[in-house]
Amino acid sequence: MKKFEISVLDLAPVKQNKTIHDTFNDSLELARAVEKLDYKRFWLAEHHNISSIASSATSVLIGFIANGTEKIRVGSGGIMLPNHSSLVIAEQFGTLESLFPNRIDLGVGRAPGTDGLTAQALGRNPQNINQHFPKQIQELQKYFSIENAGSLVRAIPGEGCDIPIYILGSSTDSAWLAAEMGLPYAFAGHFAPQMMETAFEIYHQNYEPSKEFPTPYTIACVNGIAAETDEEAKKLSTTLYQAFVNLIRNDRKPYAPPVDDMDEIWNQMEKMHVQNMLKYSFVGSEETVKSQMKEFQRRFQVNEMMITSPIYEQEARINSYAIIRKAVDELNRVSSMA
Repeated sequence: MKKFEISVLDLAPVKQNKTIHDTFNDSLELARAVEKLDYKRFWLAEHHNISSIASSATSVLIGFIANGTEKIRVGSGGIMLPNHSSLVIAEQFGTLESLFPNRIDLGVGRAPGTDGLTAQALGRNPQNINQHFPKQIQELQKYFSIENAGSLVRAIPGEGCDIPIYILGSSTDSAWLAAEMGLPYAFAGHFAPQMMETAFEIYHQNYEPSKEFPTPYTIACVNGIAAETDEEAKKLSTTLYQAFVNLIRNDRKPYAPPVDDMDEIWNQMEKMHVQNMLKYSFVGSEETVKSQMKEFQRRFQVNEMMITSPIYEQEARINSYAIIRKAVDELNRVSSMA
């Protein structure tokens, strides 16, 4: 089994009976906790008009987290680039990199991160996204390059900044693009697992080495909910299940506390749909999660797993990441001895 890094994807989850101020403080507390546990990076994701997710102003929140931590890399997982001007994103992340040198990542995706009406309000043009998205990445690379100093349009801050760009995806389209551009590739297996294996195969088989990334680099984003026992972890996971049921029903309310019996909430069709979407979820005790991650890594051989843990109680959420850290350390230790 190939050794791998672990990181965190935080959606800044808004919970019932909590304020958004509470949400941001919880995210910072989590970032500080996983930094002590030597997680590699802490990413936040752009979403809009969703009552359960507070990371819409992603760049601002990245600054808040980076300012409250010391060494962990902080970044976007991702910025939905067609929602923005490439120049503005280059300036924002140039500012972040200037404030927090060698700690900022820029993950970019092409999805809206919201519904169609809100996407219109953001100024997206759905007609040209597939053509425009690669061009925007090239624009970012140009704005970050020192060679752009003679251009009439410059990103200041941003120019000359060493900000790695990661391409995010939930289908095969972005796999082709990441391979062609020689950039790292992160797949959203935490909600769209169906195409992950094919996407990684396309990426590896067609990778064109770049100066910054001479070899391919893959990140799999997965759900991880660990506790002292399998039973406790399964109950904690019902917060995640309820969130996906709400997604299916287009009911965007905040995250709910765990329940004893999901069958009182979902019907059989919803249950099948949710379980299919959450196929790559590691749920259980340390031993159970370790076994699940070992099997996953044997199959996918990723460089990094990015864990998202939508657990209602903050203490249990932090504890879940601590248990997962132990499981991964043991897997990597055994792998080193093999």
